[in-house]
Amino acid sequence: MDQEEILARITAMVEDERALRSSLAAGRIDSSTEHTRLAELERELDQCWDLLRQRRAKSEFGENPDEAAVRPAPEVEGYQS
Repeated sequence: MDQEEILARITAMVEDERALRSSLAAGRIDSSTEHTRLAELERELDQCWDLLRQRRAKSEFGENPDEAAVRPAPEVEGYQS
């Protein structure tokens, strides 16, 4: 994925998150369903943001951004701030 595709995917996931919250508020889904799907979205978002950071870092240091790869969710989730 290139930068524009990653950003589009992030935007779509944020919209999915808003739709889930609206569905919960409207009673169309239960909190368990919302929680499960939100956890999935958060993992995917973390992976997308990580991929975007990798691509930008590679570009900044003269490397090929296309060599950046999606890292496994457990790896990305384990990062410390």
